[in-house]
Amino acid sequence: MKVLINGQALELPAPATLADAVAQLELKPPFAAAINLQFIPNTQYHHTPLNDADQIDLIAPVTGG
Repeated sequence: MKVLINGQALELPAPATLADAVAQLELKPPFAAAINLQFIPNTQYHHTPLNDADQIDLIAPVTGG
């Protein structure tokens, strides 16, 4: 299955969850995740299935000022 993460195509074996996509990227917390513009709590990453062509946004907090 092919998904878009922050606009970049990523190929994942089906079935895949949001946790699988995050693990593939080796992304370290903190960050927020949304699938097709819907926020997903981090407690649900392992229980959130992905579908072909899903658009995933992974957003890290910005500090400073």
